[in-house]
Order: sequence, then C-alpha cells, then structure tokens
Amino acid sequence: MAMAMATAKATDDGTAETLAAMGPRLRTARERRGATLTDVGRATGISTSTLSRIETGRRKPTLEVVLQLAKEYDISLDELAGTAPVAPTGRRTSTPQRPGDGKAVLPLTRYVGGLHAHKHVLPAVDGPPKRPRQVSHDGYEWLCVLYGRLWLALGEQDLVLSAGDVAEFDTRTAHGVANAGPGEPVEYLIMFGPQGERLRSRTPAPGRGTL
Repeated sequence: MAMAMATAKATDDGTAETLAAMGPRLRTARERRGATLTDVGRATGISTSTLSRIETGRRKPTLEVVLQLAKEYDISLDELAGTAPVAPTGRRTSTPQRPGDGKAVLPLTRYVGGLHAHKHVLPAVDGPPKRPRQVSHDGYEWLCVLYGRLWLALGEQDLVLSAGDVAEFDTRTAHGVANAGPGEPVEYLIMFGPQGERLRSRTPAPGRGTL
C-alpha cells in the first residue's frame, strides 16, 4: 500500500511538472504563429483570460484545451510535454522554430516555473521596417542584443538597441520588436518571468566580500 501511494505521488508530481511547463511552451508556440491572445481566443473559443492564466502558469490546462491549442499552433503533444526525441548523446534535440515572418526561436530552458529563456533571430531586411506590432501580457522581460540592431517599441517609446545593449520592462506595457536594419540579421536573448520574477545581481560591490 505504501509503495502504491508513493508511486501515485511520484506520478502526480510528474504530471504537475509537465502541466506547469506547458504554459510558456504554449506562449512560445503562439508567438511563433504571430498570433495574439485575442486571435487564439476567437479561433478556439477559449477566453483570453484563461489563455493568459495558462501561459503565465496560474492555471493548469485541461487535456481538451491542450489538444485544441496543439492543433491551432500546429505543434506536437511531445513538444508541449517536453518529451521530444532524445539524441544518442543523451541530450534533447533542439531545432529552432521558425514562424511565418522568418524569425527563428530557440528555447534555452526546460521551464518548470520561474524564469525561462529563448534566443531569437530576426532575418535581414532590405529597407526601413514598419513600427513593430505591440502586445501586452502579465510578466517581466529582460532582453539582450547579441548581434545587429533591434528596434524595441515600448509603449510610446522607440528604442534602437545594438549588440551588448540590455532592456528590461514590465510586459504589461505594450511592446514589440523588429529588425532596425537594413542589411543584417539580429540575434537577441530573452528571459521572461511569467509572474513578475526579475533578475537579481549577486555580484558584490567593489571592496565588499561575499557572504
């Protein structure tokens, strides 16, 4: 009986972790499609508030919802559950995802709560881009440009970030990005805290020791 209860608890814990990890994966899949929460809500009949709560980890999705969204985003259940095939080296194969606008998105973490990270690559453009389409949602974002020039439209501000520049902001502020171009791609990292988690510096100030 004790062994059966322990097995059940382990299974429950594993299921909870899998469901918790689906939120940000669903958000990434939606963004790859270039869709807003409103777009997805209209297509699936799922309320935008429910979709937002699932993406930010405040609500676990039901099987019915997972199946609907997997179909809408054209993504496999294996990808959503984090059970994609493992390479012979024992490491998960990780292939950049490409939405319709040519942007590549490479997940860098297996999310089970807290911060998660992605690398984004925007293709080169031939001429001046249009102002980025903006979205807003719960959370906090840290962005670092690795290569090229990135146009960040943050609220009413328009910022052009170059390699080494960092921006951080509350994602409830309308925001969007585009290649500031022309002529070269842009690579940047994003770290996102779905419930407002922020990065904390642990580097001691000059002249002070560590604890």
